[in-house]
Amino acid sequence: MSMVSLPGLKELIESISRERNLPRLAVQSAIREALLKGYERYRRAQNLERQQFDEDYFDNFEVELDIEEEGFRVLSTKTIIEEVDNSDHQISLKEVQEVAPEAQSGDSVVLDVTPEQKDFGRMAAMQTKQVLAQKLRDQQRQMVQEEFQDLESTVLQARVLRFERQSVILAVTSGFGQPEVEAELPKREQLPNDNYRANATFKVYLKKVSQGQHRGPQLVVSRADAGLVVYLFANEVPEIEDEVVRIVAVAREANPPSRYVGPRTKIAVDTLDRDVDPVGACIGARGSRIQVVVNELRGEKIDVIRWSPDPATYIANALSPARVDEVRLMDPETRQTHVLVAEDQLSLAIGKEGQNVRLAARLTGWKIDIKDKAKYDYTGEDEKFAAARAQHQAEQEELERLEAQQEELENLAPQQEEFANLAPQQEELENLAPQQTEAEQPQEDTIKIQKEIEDRMPEEVAQDNFDKSEAGYAE
Repeated sequence: MSMVSLPGLKELIESISRERNLPRLAVQSAIREALLKGYERYRRAQNLERQQFDEDYFDNFEVELDIEEEGFRVLSTKTIIEEVDNSDHQISLKEVQEVAPEAQSGDSVVLDVTPEQKDFGRMAAMQTKQVLAQKLRDQQRQMVQEEFQDLESTVLQARVLRFERQSVILAVTSGFGQPEVEAELPKREQLPNDNYRANATFKVYLKKVSQGQHRGPQLVVSRADAGLVVYLFANEVPEIEDEVVRIVAVAREANPPSRYVGPRTKIAVDTLDRDVDPVGACIGARGSRIQVVVNELRGEKIDVIRWSPDPATYIANALSPARVDEVRLMDPETRQTHVLVAEDQLSLAIGKEGQNVRLAARLTGWKIDIKDKAKYDYTGEDEKFAAARAQHQAEQEELERLEAQQEELENLAPQQEEFANLAPQQEELENLAPQQTEAEQPQEDTIKIQKEIEDRMPEEVAQDNFDKSEAGYAE
């Protein structure tokens, strides 16, 4: 069997496997696919008869690598038939029986169709090189996807490699001893207080493992996601790890809309153990535990509050550090509330550019309006909400009525479809109506004549009887 020599094949496989962190079998598979594409290019270049090759034309061809001899062969699986129509896919029975007399029509044989070394030209070699690079990238992306798919929504240690446009390219690993993989930290996922310099290390939240063949890193990480705060607290507070204290909700504004406002997070915690203070457990002695989290987030402000099943208490706690005098749940259905505070607490409750009340609303899920208690009109606000509730109720009833009509129309749809199917038959009946009228006209004339005969018959019979009686009298 002939063979195309590939000097240094064994060393090439080892080198690619080492540089790209790919198994040797994966590298060999990529090389075989690339060489097969190169052979296709060679065949198309040798196609003097301008024969059209379909996409699956070369499916019966395969490449066999010989690692020890450092070369490859091209093999073709052909079907044995009496008369050959396509020599690439078929072989004559007579030709095969010269070598194997027991062969029968319909059997398959594998033949060596390796071209000569000098015939495998420069264009085929270039095609092989391009396809090999692409196949290796595909293999690498598939391995990254399989490796990090289960690590999505977890925290990884990352190291800064370089900068591309406004994104930071980081190196992350899936575990100890595993090779580093590139990840992208987009601009919107960065913290304003972070200093991204070469080889600086950070903890990042793995937000997404991309699929497909798009360019760039497959992994998208974040420093602004609320999941990073949850992980840092769980890692620092043993009570959370032991499930004695649980994190109920987190509201984070890592990139405020104004540069005059710093990043801030509110976190609600709770416990079922009466002997454990969940807020104190998260803060630690003299703030030791929360300070570790703050340092990792580069000075971000964090408010730890106690969760409560009572919405009024929960909302009052969420507006910490402001002191709340009263919480009025104006409309529990639409989750609207008025929070009454003293005049000197207004700015603290609202926060800088509304950040405190904005985070509290996001944490509790209620729409919060901060009001000055001294100027609050209880009667007027109650009347206003009563009118709003009445209008909302009327809108709901109207909406239900429209939905009922819509449902009724949908129920009538099958009948309308049936009527539409009967329309051609109705049209056919209308086309037949003139013909029926013409056919009925002679019948109507016959009926008319018959009626006239019947009308005249009594007179004629009477006259005949009279004539007979006169004749008898004359006699």
